[in-house]
Amino acid sequence: MNQDSIESTLLDLMLRAGSRWVLWLLLALSLAAVAIMVERIWFFVQERRPRQLIDEMLAILRRDGYAPALKTLGGARSMDVAVARACLEHAGDGAAVVADHIAACVEYERLRYERGLAFLGTLGNNAPFIGLFGTVLGIIKAFADLAGNVKGGAEVVMAGISEALVATGIGLAVALPAVAAYNTFIRRVETSVSSSTALSHEILGHIKASEGNR
Repeated sequence: MNQDSIESTLLDLMLRAGSRWVLWLLLALSLAAVAIMVERIWFFVQERRPRQLIDEMLAILRRDGYAPALKTLGGARSMDVAVARACLEHAGDGAAVVADHIAACVEYERLRYERGLAFLGTLGNNAPFIGLFGTVLGIIKAFADLAGNVKGGAEVVMAGISEALVATGIGLAVALPAVAAYNTFIRRVETSVSSSTALSHEILGHIKASEGNR
């Protein structure tokens, strides 16, 4: 197969495909992004930091010790609660062991909190390029149509190009919400990590102080 034949085959494929399939692809990706956004919003609502419960747990820890403080947490859900629970469950093993459990728990929780965010970040970065690809395909088709209908003149090209530019517009429309959601969720993850790390240091300090008093 010579070079001219390969180029002719590729051009034929592009003309047959057009830009419509790119629009359908962007639509499918946008629906997937919306699904992830809704799921993550619901997740973060459920995992919001129970400030009053944490304050109550710390007060009980200082007054009554580890077991009553652990019981206070009950079935609450959040990164702070998970880290506090890991600290209190292993408090008897010593501060060094607790520190290892804190690091493991924070990383595990980070994975839970970041689930699906890589898709949003990737979509936000690449949706404009997918749309641009659709536009390029549409422009190629527009000029091919002009070659087959010279009498149509500029009207044929302009109609084809205006239709092709829709792909770029949709690509941007898909990318912007994805980027905004990604940045918002990542900020929420980092805030949760910082908050839970600060809480773990507070509990760890109490454990070290208890060890020093023995």
